Amino acid sequence: MRSAIILVITAFFACNEAAKQPAATQADSGPLKAPYATEFYDSLQITMDAYYDLTDGLSQENTTYTDKWATILKQHIDSLPLGMLQMDSAKLGAIRTATGSISAELAGLLGEKDLEAKRAGFEAVSDMLYDIVQTTGLKGKTIYRQYCPMAFNDRGAYWLSRSSKRQNPYFGNGMLGCVEVTDSLRY
Repeated sequence: MRSAIILVITAFFACNEAAKQPAATQADSGPLKAPYATEFYDSLQITMDAYYDLTDGLSQENTTYTDKWATILKQHIDSLPLGMLQMDSAKLGAIRTATGSISAELAGLLGEKDLEAKRAGFEAVSDMLYDIVQTTGLKGKTIYRQYCPMAFNDRGAYWLSRSSKRQNPYFGNGMLGCVEVTDSLRY
């Protein structure tokens, strides 16, 4: 019991120290380019909104809400109008592969009953979605990349947010001190 208390106290202080470190962000260097069709960006924004709702479900530790938004996010990922992206074929192929992988990961997430398994799927979705947004941009929006160093047995994990507000999909609202903004993309 005593060692468990010491472990919790150590983890708490480690997270608080990590959260105090300055975040490296893009926001100070001006907006990035988002050069593609408005229809694509409208669809991507709806997709991102579903992703943010999925994040909320995991933060609240609500599997019903998580499953609802994972289903909606999968539908939006599957219907992104990638044909509107006028870019070189290698980049477009990478985006097509990523959207297919996100869709498969979401299907797997929906099949999981355990919240921790759902969070593992969410981590993969978050990383791939970040790569897509870095490649395409998102007109008129800022996306914050947040990090929890204690997620997955101290391996750490990232997720995306529409604000710098602290929210932790890997530990719920009980570990808000274990969140740091590591990057922001402003378009």
